[in-house]
Amino acid sequence: MQTVKLDERLYRTEGDNGVTVLSEALPGVRSVVVGIWVRSASAHEASSLMGVSHLLEHMVFKGTERRTAREIALELEGRGGSLDAFTAREYTAFQARVLDEDLPRALDVLTDLVRRPSLRPADLELERNVVLEEISMVEDTPDDLVFELHARTLWPDHPYGYSILGTRDTVSALSTEDLRALHGRAYHPRHVIIAATGILNHDLLLKLVAKCGWFTSEAGPEPPAVAPAPPAVRTTMRVGRDLAQTHIVLGTDTFGYRDRRREALVALNTVLGGGMSSRLFQRVREELGLAYAVHTHQSFYHDVGVTGVYVGTHPSTATQAVDVILDELRVLASDGLSPDDLADAKRQLKGQVTLSLESPTARMHRLATVELYREPYRTIDQILADIDAVGPEGAAGVAAEFFDPERQTQVWLGPN
Repeated sequence: MQTVKLDERLYRTEGDNGVTVLSEALPGVRSVVVGIWVRSASAHEASSLMGVSHLLEHMVFKGTERRTAREIALELEGRGGSLDAFTAREYTAFQARVLDEDLPRALDVLTDLVRRPSLRPADLELERNVVLEEISMVEDTPDDLVFELHARTLWPDHPYGYSILGTRDTVSALSTEDLRALHGRAYHPRHVIIAATGILNHDLLLKLVAKCGWFTSEAGPEPPAVAPAPPAVRTTMRVGRDLAQTHIVLGTDTFGYRDRRREALVALNTVLGGGMSSRLFQRVREELGLAYAVHTHQSFYHDVGVTGVYVGTHPSTATQAVDVILDELRVLASDGLSPDDLADAKRQLKGQVTLSLESPTARMHRLATVELYREPYRTIDQILADIDAVGPEGAAGVAAEFFDPERQTQVWLGPN
Protein backbone atom coordinates (compact mmCIF):
# COMPACT_ATOMS: atom_id res chain seq x y z
CA MET A 1 0.00 0.00 0.00
CA GLN A 2 1.04 3.57 -0.61
CA THR A 3 -0.22 6.44 1.56
CA VAL A 4 0.12 10.09 0.55
CA LYS A 5 -0.76 13.16 2.61
CA LEU A 6 -2.79 15.44 0.33
CA ASP A 7 -3.55 18.23 2.79
CA GLU A 8 -3.63 18.90 6.49
CA ARG A 9 -5.51 15.95 8.06
CA LEU A 10 -6.28 14.52 4.59
CA TYR A 11 -4.76 11.24 3.36
CA ARG A 12 -5.00 8.94 0.35
CA THR A 13 -4.02 5.27 0.32
CA GLU A 14 -4.08 2.97 -2.70
CA GLY A 15 -4.01 -0.76 -2.10
CA ASP A 16 -2.02 -3.16 -4.25
CA ASN A 17 -5.31 -4.41 -5.72
CA GLY A 18 -6.43 -0.89 -6.72
CA VAL A 19 -8.90 -0.03 -3.96
CA THR A 20 -8.50 3.63 -2.94
CA VAL A 21 -9.09 4.90 0.61
CA LEU A 22 -9.38 8.62 1.42
CA SER A 23 -10.00 10.29 4.74
CA GLU A 24 -10.21 13.80 6.12
CA ALA A 25 -10.24 14.39 9.87
CA LEU A 26 -12.61 17.14 10.98
CA PRO A 27 -12.09 18.23 14.59
CA GLY A 28 -15.09 19.51 16.47
CA VAL A 29 -17.68 16.96 15.31
CA ARG A 30 -18.81 13.69 16.88
CA SER A 31 -19.84 11.99 13.65
CA VAL A 32 -18.24 10.15 10.76
CA VAL A 33 -19.54 9.98 7.20
CA VAL A 34 -18.21 7.04 5.21
CA GLY A 35 -19.04 5.91 1.69
CA ILE A 36 -18.17 3.24 -0.84
CA TRP A 37 -18.20 4.45 -4.43
CA VAL A 38 -18.28 2.05 -7.37
CA ARG A 39 -17.06 3.20 -10.80
CA SER A 40 -20.05 1.74 -12.62
CA ALA A 41 -23.51 3.15 -13.32
CA SER A 42 -25.98 4.04 -16.05
CA ALA A 43 -23.35 5.42 -18.46
CA HIS A 44 -21.92 1.91 -18.76
CA GLU A 45 -25.22 0.21 -19.63
CA ALA A 46 -26.49 -1.19 -22.92
CA SER A 47 -29.88 0.20 -23.92
CA SER A 48 -31.52 -3.22 -23.37
CA LEU A 49 -30.25 -3.21 -19.76
CA MET A 50 -31.20 0.39 -18.98
CA GLY A 51 -31.74 0.73 -15.24
CA VAL A 52 -29.79 -2.37 -14.17
CA SER A 53 -27.26 -0.35 -12.11
CA HIS A 54 -30.04 1.43 -10.23
CA LEU A 55 -31.95 -1.80 -9.65
CA LEU A 56 -28.80 -3.45 -8.28
CA GLU A 57 -28.31 -0.50 -5.92
CA HIS A 58 -31.82 -1.20 -4.61
CA MET A 59 -31.40 -4.97 -4.44
CA VAL A 60 -28.34 -5.01 -2.19
CA PHE A 61 -30.55 -3.66 0.62
CA LYS A 62 -32.87 -6.71 0.38
CA GLY A 63 -30.38 -8.91 2.23
CA THR A 64 -26.82 -10.22 2.27
CA GLU A 65 -25.14 -13.46 3.25
CA ARG A 66 -25.06 -12.21 6.86
CA ARG A 67 -28.00 -9.84 7.27
CA THR A 68 -31.68 -9.70 6.43
CA ALA A 69 -33.22 -6.54 4.98
CA ARG A 70 -34.61 -5.64 8.41
CA GLU A 71 -31.25 -6.18 10.09
CA ILE A 72 -29.61 -3.90 7.51
CA ALA A 73 -32.20 -1.21 8.26
CA LEU A 74 -31.78 -1.49 12.03
CA GLU A 75 -28.00 -1.92 12.20
CA LEU A 76 -27.19 1.80 12.00
CA GLU A 77 -30.58 3.46 12.25
CA GLY A 78 -31.12 1.85 15.64
CA ARG A 79 -28.04 3.70 16.89
CA GLY A 80 -29.11 7.07 15.49
CA GLY A 81 -27.20 6.74 12.24
CA SER A 82 -28.35 6.71 8.63
CA LEU A 83 -27.68 4.54 5.59
CA ASP A 84 -28.51 5.29 1.99
CA ALA A 85 -27.37 4.96 -1.62
CA PHE A 86 -27.81 6.54 -5.02
CA THR A 87 -27.01 5.85 -8.66
CA ALA A 88 -25.53 8.63 -10.77
CA ARG A 89 -24.51 8.65 -14.43
CA GLU A 90 -20.98 7.34 -13.90
CA TYR A 91 -20.88 5.88 -10.40
CA THR A 92 -22.97 4.22 -7.72
CA ALA A 93 -22.53 5.30 -4.09
CA PHE A 94 -23.39 3.72 -0.74
CA GLN A 95 -22.93 5.88 2.35
CA ALA A 96 -23.53 6.01 6.08
CA ARG A 97 -23.42 8.70 8.73
CA VAL A 98 -22.85 7.54 12.30
CA LEU A 99 -21.34 8.48 15.63
CA ASP A 100 -17.58 8.06 15.62
CA GLU A 101 -17.80 4.97 17.84
CA ASP A 102 -19.95 3.24 15.21
CA LEU A 103 -17.52 3.63 12.30
CA PRO A 104 -16.46 -0.08 12.43
CA ARG A 105 -20.10 -1.14 12.30
CA ALA A 106 -20.88 1.27 9.43
CA LEU A 107 -17.97 0.11 7.30
CA ASP A 108 -18.88 -3.54 7.95
CA VAL A 109 -22.48 -2.95 6.87
CA LEU A 110 -21.44 -1.05 3.74
CA THR A 111 -18.95 -3.77 2.81
CA ASP A 112 -21.61 -6.42 3.36
CA LEU A 113 -23.99 -4.60 1.02
CA VAL A 114 -21.41 -4.03 -1.70
CA ARG A 115 -19.58 -7.36 -1.60
CA ARG A 116 -22.12 -9.97 -0.45
CA PRO A 117 -25.69 -9.20 -1.59
CA SER A 118 -28.05 -12.18 -1.82
CA LEU A 119 -29.79 -11.09 -5.06
CA ARG A 120 -32.66 -13.57 -4.65
CA PRO A 121 -35.32 -13.92 -7.39
CA ALA A 122 -38.15 -13.47 -4.87
CA ASP A 123 -36.68 -10.17 -3.72
CA LEU A 124 -36.30 -9.03 -7.32
CA GLU A 125 -40.02 -9.28 -8.00
CA LEU A 126 -40.77 -7.09 -4.98
CA GLU A 127 -38.06 -4.51 -5.65
CA ARG A 128 -38.89 -4.34 -9.34
CA ASN A 129 -42.32 -3.02 -8.34
CA VAL A 130 -40.68 -0.42 -6.08
CA VAL A 131 -38.56 0.86 -8.98
CA LEU A 132 -41.57 0.90 -11.30
CA GLU A 133 -43.29 3.10 -8.70
CA GLU A 134 -40.22 5.33 -8.66
CA ILE A 135 -40.49 5.66 -12.45
CA SER A 136 -44.17 6.57 -12.02
CA MET A 137 -43.20 9.19 -9.44
CA VAL A 138 -40.85 10.87 -11.95
CA GLU A 139 -43.55 10.74 -14.63
CA ASP A 140 -45.87 12.51 -12.19
CA THR A 141 -43.22 15.15 -11.39
CA PRO A 142 -42.89 17.25 -14.54
CA ASP A 143 -40.02 19.42 -13.29
CA ASP A 144 -38.01 16.17 -12.94
CA LEU A 145 -39.30 14.50 -16.08
CA VAL A 146 -38.40 17.44 -18.34
CA PHE A 147 -34.71 17.02 -17.44
CA GLU A 148 -34.84 13.33 -18.39
CA LEU A 149 -36.49 14.26 -21.68
CA HIS A 150 -33.84 16.91 -22.32
CA ALA A 151 -30.97 14.45 -21.77
CA ARG A 152 -32.67 11.95 -24.07
CA THR A 153 -33.08 14.64 -26.73
CA LEU A 154 -29.41 15.67 -26.54
CA TRP A 155 -28.13 12.07 -26.77
CA PRO A 156 -30.93 9.77 -27.95
CA ASP A 157 -28.57 6.86 -28.70
CA HIS A 158 -25.97 7.25 -25.95
CA PRO A 159 -26.11 6.24 -22.26
CA TYR A 160 -25.81 9.90 -21.22
CA GLY A 161 -29.31 10.24 -22.61
CA TYR A 162 -30.70 7.11 -20.96
CA SER A 163 -32.84 7.23 -17.87
CA ILE A 164 -30.87 6.23 -14.76
CA LEU A 165 -34.03 4.51 -13.49
CA GLY A 166 -34.56 2.68 -16.78
CA THR A 167 -37.88 2.33 -18.55
CA ARG A 168 -40.89 0.20 -17.67
CA ASP A 169 -39.95 -2.24 -20.42
CA THR A 170 -36.26 -2.59 -19.54
CA VAL A 171 -36.82 -2.83 -15.77
CA SER A 172 -39.59 -5.39 -16.27
CA ALA A 173 -37.23 -7.55 -18.34
CA LEU A 174 -34.23 -7.51 -15.97
CA SER A 175 -33.35 -10.80 -14.26
CA THR A 176 -31.27 -11.87 -11.29
CA GLU A 177 -28.73 -13.14 -13.82
CA ASP A 178 -28.39 -9.60 -15.17
CA LEU A 179 -27.85 -8.27 -11.63
CA ARG A 180 -25.31 -10.97 -10.77
CA ALA A 181 -23.44 -10.38 -14.02
CA LEU A 182 -23.16 -6.65 -13.27
CA HIS A 183 -22.13 -7.29 -9.68
CA GLY A 184 -19.50 -9.82 -10.71
CA ARG A 185 -18.11 -7.50 -13.37
CA ALA A 186 -18.08 -4.17 -11.56
CA TYR A 187 -18.09 -4.52 -7.76
CA HIS A 188 -14.36 -5.19 -7.35
CA PRO A 189 -11.62 -3.37 -5.36
CA ARG A 190 -10.12 -1.85 -8.50
CA HIS A 191 -13.47 -0.15 -9.14
CA VAL A 192 -13.96 1.04 -5.56
CA ILE A 193 -13.23 4.24 -3.63
CA ILE A 194 -13.77 4.33 0.13
CA ALA A 195 -14.00 7.87 1.49
CA ALA A 196 -14.61 9.05 5.05
CA THR A 197 -14.72 12.40 6.85
CA GLY A 198 -15.33 13.39 10.44
CA ILE A 199 -13.73 12.57 13.76
CA LEU A 200 -11.47 9.75 12.58
CA ASN A 201 -7.89 8.61 12.18
CA HIS A 202 -6.57 7.44 8.80
CA ASP A 203 -4.51 4.59 10.23
CA LEU A 204 -7.55 3.30 12.12
CA LEU A 205 -9.65 3.58 8.97
CA LEU A 206 -7.07 1.49 7.06
CA LYS A 207 -7.21 -1.20 9.76
CA LEU A 208 -10.99 -1.32 9.50
CA VAL A 209 -10.83 -1.47 5.70
CA ALA A 210 -8.30 -4.31 5.96
CA LYS A 211 -10.50 -6.15 8.47
CA CYS A 212 -13.34 -5.98 5.95
CA GLY A 213 -11.11 -7.69 3.39
CA TRP A 214 -10.72 -4.89 0.90
CA PHE A 215 -6.92 -5.05 0.63
CA THR A 216 -6.71 -8.81 0.15
CA SER A 217 -9.59 -9.31 -2.27
CA GLU A 218 -8.95 -9.96 -5.95
CA ALA A 219 -8.47 -6.72 -7.87
CA GLY A 220 -10.93 -7.52 -10.64
CA PRO A 221 -10.90 -6.20 -14.22
CA GLU A 222 -10.17 -2.62 -15.21
CA PRO A 223 -13.13 -0.27 -14.64
CA PRO A 224 -15.28 0.06 -17.75
CA ALA A 225 -14.90 3.06 -20.02
CA VAL A 226 -17.81 5.20 -21.18
CA ALA A 227 -18.22 5.28 -24.95
CA PRO A 228 -17.46 8.75 -26.39
CA ALA A 229 -20.60 10.84 -26.65
CA PRO A 230 -21.64 11.82 -30.19
CA PRO A 231 -22.39 15.46 -31.06
CA ALA A 232 -25.46 16.65 -29.21
CA VAL A 233 -28.71 17.02 -31.14
CA ARG A 234 -29.83 20.64 -31.66
CA THR A 235 -33.61 20.79 -31.87
CA THR A 236 -36.81 21.91 -30.17
CA MET A 237 -39.05 19.13 -28.90
CA ARG A 238 -42.55 19.57 -27.52
CA VAL A 239 -44.14 16.83 -25.40
CA GLY A 240 -47.86 17.12 -24.83
CA ARG A 241 -49.10 16.62 -21.27
CA ASP A 242 -52.24 17.80 -19.46
CA LEU A 243 -50.56 20.07 -16.89
CA ALA A 244 -51.23 23.42 -15.26
CA GLN A 245 -47.76 24.64 -16.29
CA THR A 246 -45.39 24.27 -19.20
CA HIS A 247 -41.99 23.04 -18.03
CA ILE A 248 -39.10 24.01 -20.28
CA VAL A 249 -35.39 23.24 -20.34
CA LEU A 250 -33.04 25.04 -22.72
CA GLY A 251 -29.54 23.57 -22.65
CA THR A 252 -26.45 22.34 -24.42
CA ASP A 253 -23.54 19.96 -24.08
CA THR A 254 -20.31 21.40 -22.65
CA PHE A 255 -16.99 19.92 -21.48
CA GLY A 256 -15.88 17.31 -18.96
CA TYR A 257 -15.25 17.54 -15.23
CA ARG A 258 -11.48 18.12 -15.44
CA ASP A 259 -11.69 21.01 -17.90
CA ARG A 260 -10.26 24.13 -16.28
CA ARG A 261 -12.99 26.26 -17.84
CA ARG A 262 -15.33 24.76 -15.26
CA GLU A 263 -14.99 27.70 -12.86
CA ALA A 264 -15.82 30.18 -15.62
CA LEU A 265 -18.94 28.25 -16.62
CA VAL A 266 -20.17 28.02 -13.03
CA ALA A 267 -19.52 31.74 -12.52
CA LEU A 268 -21.54 32.56 -15.65
CA ASN A 269 -24.39 30.34 -14.49
CA THR A 270 -24.31 32.05 -11.11
CA VAL A 271 -24.86 35.44 -12.74
CA LEU A 272 -27.45 34.14 -15.18
CA GLY A 273 -29.63 32.02 -12.90
CA GLY A 274 -27.87 31.05 -9.69
CA GLY A 275 -30.13 32.66 -7.10
CA MET A 276 -32.53 35.45 -6.27
CA SER A 277 -30.06 38.11 -7.41
CA SER A 278 -29.47 36.46 -10.81
CA ARG A 279 -30.48 38.04 -14.09
CA LEU A 280 -33.12 35.45 -14.93
CA PHE A 281 -34.73 35.52 -11.48
CA GLN A 282 -34.88 39.30 -11.48
CA ARG A 283 -36.13 39.57 -15.07
CA VAL A 284 -38.44 36.54 -15.46
CA ARG A 285 -39.88 36.41 -11.95
CA GLU A 286 -39.47 39.78 -10.25
CA GLU A 287 -39.97 42.17 -13.19
CA LEU A 288 -42.34 40.23 -15.43
CA GLY A 289 -43.97 37.74 -13.03
CA LEU A 290 -43.77 34.96 -15.58
CA ALA A 291 -42.63 32.11 -13.32
CA TYR A 292 -42.18 30.95 -9.77
CA ALA A 293 -39.15 28.79 -10.60
CA VAL A 294 -36.41 29.77 -13.04
CA HIS A 295 -32.76 28.76 -12.65
CA THR A 296 -29.63 27.52 -14.35
CA HIS A 297 -27.99 24.13 -13.87
CA GLN A 298 -24.83 22.29 -14.87
CA SER A 299 -23.46 18.75 -14.68
CA PHE A 300 -20.01 17.43 -15.55
CA TYR A 301 -19.06 13.89 -16.59
CA HIS A 302 -15.74 12.39 -17.65
CA ASP A 303 -15.53 13.87 -21.15
CA VAL A 304 -18.65 15.97 -21.57
CA GLY A 305 -21.05 18.09 -19.55
CA VAL A 306 -24.44 19.79 -19.69
CA THR A 307 -25.56 23.31 -18.86
CA GLY A 308 -28.90 25.00 -19.27
CA VAL A 309 -31.91 26.87 -17.94
CA TYR A 310 -35.16 25.55 -16.46
CA VAL A 311 -38.41 27.51 -16.24
CA GLY A 312 -41.93 26.50 -15.24
CA THR A 313 -44.62 28.90 -16.44
CA HIS A 314 -48.27 29.11 -17.46
CA PRO A 315 -48.85 27.79 -21.00
CA SER A 316 -50.10 31.22 -22.10
CA THR A 317 -46.80 32.85 -21.10
CA ALA A 318 -44.40 30.05 -22.10
CA THR A 319 -43.35 31.66 -25.38
CA GLN A 320 -42.76 35.02 -23.70
CA ALA A 321 -40.69 33.38 -20.94
CA VAL A 322 -38.51 31.56 -23.46
CA ASP A 323 -38.03 34.72 -25.49
CA VAL A 324 -36.82 36.56 -22.39
CA ILE A 325 -34.44 33.73 -21.50
CA LEU A 326 -33.06 33.67 -25.04
CA ASP A 327 -32.53 37.43 -24.89
CA GLU A 328 -30.53 37.07 -21.66
CA LEU A 329 -28.49 34.25 -23.21
CA ARG A 330 -27.84 36.39 -26.28
CA VAL A 331 -26.59 39.31 -24.19
CA LEU A 332 -24.33 37.05 -22.14
CA ALA A 333 -22.94 35.32 -25.23
CA SER A 334 -22.17 38.59 -27.01
CA ASP A 335 -21.02 40.76 -24.09
CA GLY A 336 -19.63 38.35 -21.52
CA LEU A 337 -19.44 39.80 -18.01
CA SER A 338 -18.39 43.25 -16.94
CA PRO A 339 -15.51 43.36 -14.42
CA ASP A 340 -17.97 44.28 -11.65
CA ASP A 341 -20.39 41.45 -12.51
CA LEU A 342 -17.54 38.96 -12.71
CA ALA A 343 -16.16 40.09 -9.36
CA ASP A 344 -19.62 39.72 -7.78
CA ALA A 345 -20.03 36.25 -9.31
CA LYS A 346 -16.65 35.09 -8.03
CA ARG A 347 -17.38 36.43 -4.55
CA GLN A 348 -20.73 34.59 -4.50
CA LEU A 349 -19.20 31.37 -5.84
CA LYS A 350 -16.36 31.40 -3.32
CA GLY A 351 -18.86 31.89 -0.53
CA GLN A 352 -20.97 28.98 -1.75
CA VAL A 353 -17.96 26.68 -2.00
CA THR A 354 -16.69 27.60 1.45
CA LEU A 355 -20.08 27.26 3.14
CA SER A 356 -20.83 23.93 1.44
CA LEU A 357 -17.60 22.42 2.75
CA GLU A 358 -18.66 23.01 6.34
CA SER A 359 -20.72 19.83 5.87
CA PRO A 360 -18.87 16.53 6.54
CA THR A 361 -21.04 14.83 3.92
CA ALA A 362 -20.15 17.45 1.30
CA ARG A 363 -16.46 17.03 2.10
CA MET A 364 -16.73 13.26 1.69
CA HIS A 365 -18.43 13.72 -1.68
CA ARG A 366 -15.68 16.10 -2.73
CA LEU A 367 -12.96 13.57 -1.86
CA ALA A 368 -14.69 10.80 -3.77
CA THR A 369 -15.52 12.95 -6.80
CA VAL A 370 -11.96 14.18 -7.22
CA GLU A 371 -10.78 10.56 -7.16
CA LEU A 372 -13.55 9.33 -9.47
CA TYR A 373 -12.59 11.84 -12.14
CA ARG A 374 -8.85 11.47 -11.47
CA GLU A 375 -8.48 15.19 -10.94
CA PRO A 376 -5.36 16.42 -9.14
CA TYR A 377 -6.32 17.24 -5.57
CA ARG A 378 -6.70 20.97 -4.84
CA THR A 379 -6.82 22.50 -1.39
CA ILE A 380 -9.66 24.85 -0.54
CA ASP A 381 -7.28 27.78 -0.96
CA GLN A 382 -6.31 26.52 -4.43
CA ILE A 383 -9.95 26.19 -5.43
CA LEU A 384 -10.67 29.73 -4.30
CA ALA A 385 -7.55 30.95 -6.13
CA ASP A 386 -8.72 29.20 -9.32
CA ILE A 387 -12.07 30.95 -9.03
CA ASP A 388 -10.28 34.27 -8.53
CA ALA A 389 -8.19 33.53 -11.63
CA VAL A 390 -11.22 33.56 -13.95
CA GLY A 391 -10.77 36.65 -16.08
CA PRO A 392 -13.16 38.61 -18.31
CA GLU A 393 -11.65 37.15 -21.49
CA GLY A 394 -11.93 33.56 -20.28
CA ALA A 395 -15.52 34.08 -19.15
CA ALA A 396 -16.36 35.78 -22.45
CA GLY A 397 -14.98 32.84 -24.44
CA VAL A 398 -17.06 30.33 -22.49
CA ALA A 399 -20.16 32.54 -22.77
CA ALA A 400 -19.78 32.96 -26.52
CA GLU A 401 -19.41 29.22 -27.07
CA PHE A 402 -22.00 27.74 -24.74
CA PHE A 403 -24.64 30.45 -24.17
CA ASP A 404 -25.35 31.19 -27.83
CA PRO A 405 -29.15 30.85 -28.25
CA GLU A 406 -28.61 28.90 -31.49
CA ARG A 407 -26.78 26.21 -29.54
CA GLN A 408 -29.63 25.52 -27.10
CA THR A 409 -31.73 22.36 -27.37
CA GLN A 410 -35.22 23.08 -26.09
CA VAL A 411 -37.68 20.64 -24.52
CA TRP A 412 -41.19 21.81 -23.69
CA LEU A 413 -43.43 19.63 -21.49
CA GLY A 414 -47.04 20.71 -21.06
CA PRO A 415 -50.31 21.40 -22.86
CA ASN A 416 -50.07 21.48 -26.64
